[in-house]
Amino acid sequence: MTKAELVAKIAEDTNLTQSQAAKALNSLLETILDEIKNTGNITLAGLGSFNLVNRAARAGFNPKTREPLRIPASKSVRFRPAKGLKESING
Repeated sequence: MTKAELVAKIAEDTNLTQSQAAKALNSLLETILDEIKNTGNITLAGLGSFNLVNRAARAGFNPKTREPLRIPASKSVRFRPAKGLKESING
């Protein structure tokens, strides 16, 4: 599902216009991103949690040339699904 399809579904389910649904979705996404940046995690009951993780620097290689290179440290987000989500997917 694309973002446009999600906006259309939200608009249909809530009797909002496409514009209002897009604003609501964008607000939700911005709030989630801000919370992850500020606190490092956010938990959405029934869906799961997003946690900020630090990846250490590591050695790697260019797969085309096999030349070794250094991959710098970075931050990433890990998603852990809620128990209810896992159960609904697995039956």
